[in-house]
Amino acid sequence: MPMTVDLRSDTVTKPDPAMRQAMAEAEVGDDVYGEDPTVNALQQEAAALLGSEAALFMPSGTMTNQVALAVHLRRGEEVICPEGVHIYEWELGMMAAFSGAVPRFVPAPLGIPDLEELRAAIHRSPHQSPSGLISLENTHNKAGGTVIPLATCQAVQQLAREEGLPVHLDGARIFNAAVALGQPVSELARGFDSVSLCLSKGLGAPVGSLLLGSAAFIAQAHRYRKMLGGGMRQAGVLAAAGLLALRQGPSRLAADHARARRLAEGLAGAGYALDRRRVQTNMVYFGVPQAASWVRRAAERGVLVSAVGTAQVRAVLHHQISDAHLELALRVFSELRP
Repeated sequence: MPMTVDLRSDTVTKPDPAMRQAMAEAEVGDDVYGEDPTVNALQQEAAALLGSEAALFMPSGTMTNQVALAVHLRRGEEVICPEGVHIYEWELGMMAAFSGAVPRFVPAPLGIPDLEELRAAIHRSPHQSPSGLISLENTHNKAGGTVIPLATCQAVQQLAREEGLPVHLDGARIFNAAVALGQPVSELARGFDSVSLCLSKGLGAPVGSLLLGSAAFIAQAHRYRKMLGGGMRQAGVLAAAGLLALRQGPSRLAADHARARRLAEGLAGAGYALDRRRVQTNMVYFGVPQAASWVRRAAERGVLVSAVGTAQVRAVLHHQISDAHLELALRVFSELRP
């Protein structure tokens, strides 16, 4: 059977036999009543790992982000965020539909906002929408999986404290950022009022994200999770996979990053336009004229990638991509060089 290489996202991974066995054998209870022991174990372990008081398991990162915004904000307030963030680009206007909030973007080269731009975006005038929250994304998906340095996060948190604003971190790929920076994940989560962590991206679980914060914050988050239909009852079958992902997934990310760099080098050598400064974790964005057509031709040769614009393609490395998969992808891309 011909080999297929799926580089569309790190969400395409499938549970291995050990993960399936853990799911099948999971001890379960009704999580809406707080009685699922496997969900509780996942929440407690994640909270301890990231240095938070509490955590709450939900079906998706969109839900964890939007629940966080709902807890932090009052209707009519603004979310100050770097341009291109997931909470705006890929969450279907939910900050407006659910929380009654609107975004205020600041420029963010490589996904890193300028502190003075953030300061200037804060509004106190009675004639403008008041600022309600600062939100960052680490790693920054649309910028290419780029990492926000610790010093920048700390400076943003200090600004927020001075202004009396909470700070949310969309840390869907926070473990990728931690590996890239060579820091414990707890250091990257420190100082944020809430953190969203995805288990089904690079960590390899089939479903699920966690929202982390203070015990009081998570108590409020329960209500909004229920409003969004996130009460999953005997969810331990999913949490069991999340526990394995949390325990085993981070150690595999460095290999994903190394393969992303190899892919970027191969693409550059084949004449593709790309910005190597953006290849910091497991994503590679590169230029292709008529991207949609090019992606179809790559798929016909067994390599799946995503068109993310009329002239740009994204490839994402994950733990189910081997060296052999990478070599096949590079061979196909060389054949299709622009």
